[in-house]
Amino acid sequence: MGVTFVMTLLMSLVVSLAWHKGVPLALLCLLFFGFIEVVFISSSCTKIPEGGWFPLMLAAVLMFIMYVWHYGSRKKYLHDQHNKVPMKWILTLGSSLEVVRVPGIGLIYTELASGVPATFSHFLTNLPTFYQVVVFACVKTVPVPCVPAKERYLIGRIGPKSYRMYRCIIRNGYNDVHINEDDFENDLVVSIAEFIQLEAEGSEAHEGHMDGRLAVVKSSDNFGKILLASNSSNNAESSCSRPPGTVNSGKSAALQRLKSRYEQESPQFSHRRRIHFHLSDARYKDSRGREELMELLEAKHEGVAYVMGHSHIKAKWNASFLKRFVVNVAFSFLRKNCRSPSVVLNIPRTCLIEVGMNYWL
Repeated sequence: MGVTFVMTLLMSLVVSLAWHKGVPLALLCLLFFGFIEVVFISSSCTKIPEGGWFPLMLAAVLMFIMYVWHYGSRKKYLHDQHNKVPMKWILTLGSSLEVVRVPGIGLIYTELASGVPATFSHFLTNLPTFYQVVVFACVKTVPVPCVPAKERYLIGRIGPKSYRMYRCIIRNGYNDVHINEDDFENDLVVSIAEFIQLEAEGSEAHEGHMDGRLAVVKSSDNFGKILLASNSSNNAESSCSRPPGTVNSGKSAALQRLKSRYEQESPQFSHRRRIHFHLSDARYKDSRGREELMELLEAKHEGVAYVMGHSHIKAKWNASFLKRFVVNVAFSFLRKNCRSPSVVLNIPRTCLIEVGMNYWL
């Protein structure tokens, strides 16, 4: 009945502001329906001593849980937004920290649709080594049931082309089913490759030094003739029957043997579908675009590493008792007993890198 009474209050605003029927008619509807609902609410309040207190107590507990989760999540997002890395730091990254680029794709999950998360700078500060291709992935749920596959990915570039850093926003509808990591990796590589090809054809021909505009990448038949795919069941087969034009692995023989042995001993790797991409013999207008595509395919062949932030939110020592209880006790308890983002996104444990950070609120 409380929900019905609130709905009547909102309906009176709709009558006055949206339908433009005048304030007298809105007050008339509010008084007529509000009187009936107040009578029902007062009759329900008489049942509180006889057991009606239980649903009220349950509603208060659930509301407290939702408020704590919303408060902690919002504070974490605002902290990430406030402490994101400026582009000037990214532009001077190579000369200041002497970052070593290793083969592979580093996929950094972040909630920020713009800027570079503090997780990336924290990782490089402690270990100045990262992958040759860096992709900042942001998963957003849009208020539509389903997003077409051809309009799911928004691709952009961060910094100069030589940095090989991209931004990808994955848009999902609230009814979309999460796909497995193999299909996601392949779709991501195809989307970035098509973005590189479209940029080389003149859509974004200038050498950008800041965040470029995001482009909706739509697969086309013409692009399918440039990037080809081949299936393989395991590493031995892929190394023996690799199609011409593919890239060679930069890993040592010892690392390849360790990886193949682990995949043979792990049952979850037996069903994984391996796809190796290679470029066709088509002619390219821009040689730098072909070189960037080859480097992307080489990084995909080496493997994809998922980098996620594992933050611990703590209240400052001089904060109030209520805030310290909400942040340090209630929200921490909820975070420890909820599924981690890596489980929700179905990320394999062998490809996951978690970067721990402490947030002081």
